[in-house]
Amino acid sequence: MSMGAMKESDRGAAVRVDAPGDEDLDRRARGADVPRIGLARAEAPGGAGQAGDVAALPGEYLGPARVTALEAGAVAVELPGGQPVAVAMALALPYEPALGDTLLVIGRGESYYGIGVLHGRGRTVLSLQGDVAVHAREGALSLSGDRGVEIRGPELEVQAGKIRMVADAVVQKFTSVYQRVSALLSVQASESHTVVEKTAFTKAKNATILTEETVTVNGKQILLG
Repeated sequence: MSMGAMKESDRGAAVRVDAPGDEDLDRRARGADVPRIGLARAEAPGGAGQAGDVAALPGEYLGPARVTALEAGAVAVELPGGQPVAVAMALALPYEPALGDTLLVIGRGESYYGIGVLHGRGRTVLSLQGDVAVHAREGALSLSGDRGVEIRGPELEVQAGKIRMVADAVVQKFTSVYQRVSALLSVQASESHTVVEKTAFTKAKNATILTEETVTVNGKQILLG
């Protein structure tokens, strides 16, 4: 039957079937707002190379998800069923995920949020405006890092009743060092090696050099007195 011969009622029914309803329009509008970073499309059942819809998302979800894509602050994860979704980070601290991280994700419909880090190699940056004071009231403050602790600043001031340092090796580099010890300065070492490129000057009220074996003094001129 040609289109011209189709009854008016049949033509109207065909238009009504093909036209999207209000519910479909709302669903498509919501889907346009969801970022599609790194969300792979599944192939259509009709054959390879044809783009189909992504796997159906669960109505509600709470559990782990692996980070698969990062781009301009957007994060895409893969749910255990293989469904890729975009998530908005909703943590108390500003955490920057890395590829391969496992996040705790909660979601409903097409809205998903990262609310925890189960396994992460990313970066947390805590930046505060103005002066910041950290105080452990009636307790001790401990800072530790599996790969080290780094302190940077134009000036560092340490005030303490006692300082105890324990390390396998210490490397210090200064432009100038000034030390003032009001009581006793005691150094005990297995060996001591001091190299001064220019002049070395030592002044004391009394001085004693005591060795069990040999004392060697070598120079072009040796002045005593």
